[in-house]
Amino acid sequence: MKLTSEFRRSELAQGLVSRIHRRSKAPARLMEFCGGHTVAILKHGIRQLLPPTIEMLSGPGCPVCVTANADLDKAMALAKVPGVILATFGDMLKIPGSNSSLQEAKAEGADVRIVYSTMDGLDIARQNPEKSVVFLGIGFETTAPTLAASVLQAEQEGIENYYILSQHKLCPPVTRALLDSGEVKLQGIVCPGHVSVIIGSRSWEFIPRDYGIPCVVSGFEPLDILQCIDMLLTQIESGISTVEIAYRRGVRPEGNQTAQELMKEVFEPCPTSWRGVGIVPQSGLRLRERYRRFDAELAFDFDPGPTKEHQGCICGEILRGVKTPRDCPLFAKVCNPEQPVGSCMVSSEGSCAAYYLYGLDR
Repeated sequence: MKLTSEFRRSELAQGLVSRIHRRSKAPARLMEFCGGHTVAILKHGIRQLLPPTIEMLSGPGCPVCVTANADLDKAMALAKVPGVILATFGDMLKIPGSNSSLQEAKAEGADVRIVYSTMDGLDIARQNPEKSVVFLGIGFETTAPTLAASVLQAEQEGIENYYILSQHKLCPPVTRALLDSGEVKLQGIVCPGHVSVIIGSRSWEFIPRDYGIPCVVSGFEPLDILQCIDMLLTQIESGISTVEIAYRRGVRPEGNQTAQELMKEVFEPCPTSWRGVGIVPQSGLRLRERYRRFDAELAFDFDPGPTKEHQGCICGEILRGVKTPRDCPLFAKVCNPEQPVGSCMVSSEGSCAAYYLYGLDR
């Protein structure tokens, strides 16, 4: 608790807020990429503390939210294959695909099990040798190494009934895609903390180099985020664009090289679809040839059927930072955490869920 409380000290927060107000002169639009930052900013009322010159936008940093309906439909179809156990993290259960959710598939008899780690999926495979266990791999660089480790462990033990459906995504390529689109003009970017623990702050150097936009990697406590904003303002006012770290207790420039090597051993980059963005080159992870026998898409014959989007849902525009949840006609009316229409309302890191829980003026 001490480590948490030290980053929530009100007198330090007041000092940072006063400093930000004194120094913020010109309008500055900042985007936090990570959904964890979006939740922290809204939960702690940070937007209300900032001067009107600073606008905070939310980006596509929630792996559950950015999973396209076509990929969700694959998971749903796999769950219905006879003899298959689908293992998944709990926040995937209520995400609506084209026609249903995994929760509905489970209610209809599919064997869908909530797990807390990839190793839980391996345990299920060990305990059910007569079944095929498919682990639904959702996440960014933060969780991809754990999925890679489970594949290596399964190979080492000779576990032949374990498969993965890899829907992991890489953050730098989609950040480049958003900046290339030019839809939103940014003066600064709050780079994701947990992702940067793995890939390191150097992975973001292309942003100031190629786009002239300042970047700071932030932690998730109020003082982390306020310090990050203050550091971004310093760069903006000085006309400097570089990558800095406001989360040195967790992030190093080179990242976690052991985790990186795990990913490189098992996976290779591939094109993949992001909700609201489309196909982004080299932003997905697929199994390398050596490990393709673990690929659920190759191992099973299944038909996900036609894909469709949910009428009226603007999750795609919210994930690109073009609109906010309050712009959605369904927000807090038809769509809420108990009956979500879009993925941004389901995930604990989704923008719509964060606005619903912590938005003071919804």
